Amino acid sequence: MQVFKRKPLTSQQLSRRSTIAVIACAALLIVGLWGFQYWSASKGIRLEVEQRAKAELKVKQLEIQKVLSSVEVAMQNMDWAIEKGLSDPDDFYEVAERLVSTNEAIVGAAALFVANFYPQKGRWYEPYVTTDSTGQFVHKQIGSASHDYLQFDWYLKGLASPNGYWSEPYYDEAGALQMLSSYTQQIRDREGRVVGIFVADVSLEWLGKIMNAKPLYPSSYNIMLSRSGQIMASPIETLVLRHTIEDVTAKMSDTAVKSLNINMKAGQSGTATIVNNKGEKNYVFYAPVEGNTGWSMAVVCPDREVYADLRATTMSLLLPMLLGMLLLGFIVWRTVRSARHLREMGEQRASMESELRVANNIQMAMLPKIFPPYPDRDDVDIYGLLLPAKAVGGDLFDFYIRDEKLFFCIGDVSGKGVPASLLMAVTRALFRTVSAHEAHPAHIMTLLNDTIAQDNESNMFVTLFVGVLDLPTGRLRYCNAGHDAPLLAGEHVGQLPCDPNLPVGVMPDWKFTAQEAIIYTDTTIFLYTDGLTEAENAAHELFGNERIKKVAISAEHRPHRFVHAMADAAKQFVGDAEQSDDLTMLAIHYTKQQLDIRFSSIIILKNDVQEVPKLATFVDQVCERLSFDPATTMQMNLAIEEAVVNVMNYAYPAGTEGDVKIEAQANDQRLKFVIIDSGMPFDPTAQEDADITLSAEERRIGGLGIYLVRQLMDSINYERVDGQNVLTLRKKL
Repeated sequence: MQVFKRKPLTSQQLSRRSTIAVIACAALLIVGLWGFQYWSASKGIRLEVEQRAKAELKVKQLEIQKVLSSVEVAMQNMDWAIEKGLSDPDDFYEVAERLVSTNEAIVGAAALFVANFYPQKGRWYEPYVTTDSTGQFVHKQIGSASHDYLQFDWYLKGLASPNGYWSEPYYDEAGALQMLSSYTQQIRDREGRVVGIFVADVSLEWLGKIMNAKPLYPSSYNIMLSRSGQIMASPIETLVLRHTIEDVTAKMSDTAVKSLNINMKAGQSGTATIVNNKGEKNYVFYAPVEGNTGWSMAVVCPDREVYADLRATTMSLLLPMLLGMLLLGFIVWRTVRSARHLREMGEQRASMESELRVANNIQMAMLPKIFPPYPDRDDVDIYGLLLPAKAVGGDLFDFYIRDEKLFFCIGDVSGKGVPASLLMAVTRALFRTVSAHEAHPAHIMTLLNDTIAQDNESNMFVTLFVGVLDLPTGRLRYCNAGHDAPLLAGEHVGQLPCDPNLPVGVMPDWKFTAQEAIIYTDTTIFLYTDGLTEAENAAHELFGNERIKKVAISAEHRPHRFVHAMADAAKQFVGDAEQSDDLTMLAIHYTKQQLDIRFSSIIILKNDVQEVPKLATFVDQVCERLSFDPATTMQMNLAIEEAVVNVMNYAYPAGTEGDVKIEAQANDQRLKFVIIDSGMPFDPTAQEDADITLSAEERRIGGLGIYLVRQLMDSINYERVDGQNVLTLRKKL
């Protein structure tokens, strides 16, 4: 038998086969990368859609909760009137009128009493108040044998619910003559016995407008279900209050629909993928409405629209990709050996540059970048600029407005590059977190220092300036930690006096000093890092403070022009020399204008809640002087009474008598109430608002009052001045 031996491959054959193998691998790699990119893009789009849908649900939930909470708060505020009205059954018409007039979401109100509670009124007594087309109140007694509310399910559940109860939606044929959901609250007599319920009827017309506004995609839509699965809002109006979700989905073959219906009725949140009988895939994102309504809502997005752009882009790129693969094969065949090393070097460099670009983008995204930041305000204008010496650096600046106070900072981390950028990010995040509940710059600086100094094995530090500018008064409180003193440019130009504290992170438990100054209108506060003072030209000369002052004297005070004038001057001075350090500048132009006061009134009360009627009379007179409507006047009374009663109860020690001064002033733009007391220091704006999404049992004590004041007034501002608490509430006219 003849044995054939395989000839060894020549070097040319090996090279050709290697080239073919490389081309094949490259082609497979491209296809794999293309598939991976398509998968990644699909996943990213799905995550984006999910995030947008959740945000949409959250926004609509907040809008709905705002209406529902306003109804619940309005009902709770009527407790005293309900108790007072028990002495005369006809008084409940007046109580219902007051409730309807205080909340535009309430279209009707009624009191429903247990059988024969008022013998003279018969077995069924249900005084009901609504308004007609002209806005006039309409009184009805709608309880009767034909309208036997004693048998209604929502009436019985309202009697048994001490914390209030939202009814299933229904069409009211006896009272408001429209689609409603009613909120009930128990009526108790002086002995605490439940003798009936007080009811606020809320129209569902607004609910449909909220749910159907601005869909995520042209064919996407939103739905709302009651606790029993009844459809409350839908783009198909014929389904509302006529069908349940089980009716609509009964003929769908996808078994996932059943689980979706169960989860939504159970008040759960999540996502589901549903295929209808036409074979169309839809993504459903659902969540409950917080509170005790039992409602649930969902956003439905069709798959064909979610991925439409991706699929169109994929098809348009398919042919160029195939041509690119052929071109790649030719290039690889010609340069496979020599290009390998160059490719590796290029990939490493590209990876490093890409990571630095990402780091730079992340760093810059953390800084304010929208200018002017507050175009609707006439009292302050701000502009900031950061020019890093490398791809990433350690300079930072930040600012925001809370409770009519401008919080701002500028800092410079020791060192450069990635380590400095990491500490810069930490410092900026700490500034935002700490200043959210603390208004004293020295306290803010102390907390930042203690946090950064802890386990600081790299011995890095931050020179930092933190300021808090009270916008109504121009009072600036600030703390400096080893940073260059800011420049004040107004009628005169000079540096702001600053104490020589240590930089942040050098020594834990350092006692930082606080300072104050008055900033007059048309003054620019200019803050900068040493990248400006130490900008160096080819002759190794520094830009220095004197050149900064000269530019400040001649520069226009508008922050954008001011900062760029300074940047241009530094650039012209440096010339072709390489930038050696990060350069950061922040200009704050204070432009508070004093308007003529057209009305002013003062009342001084003792810290005794028995004085509250005097306060109500005072507020009514102020509102009447400014021609406020009854609803706005009631809002003013609620807000001012809440703030003043809080002072009466807690400002002074128990058993101590003190005064509460309330001053009302109005100019052509706004009305303000200034509440002054000499009691213990207390900043209500630093307290967290109550979480109104929780039940009364779950909600922590406190915070509801300040939440109510924030909702009713346009702004709230606190200052401790000369040993006195000064709380200012403002309302635009």
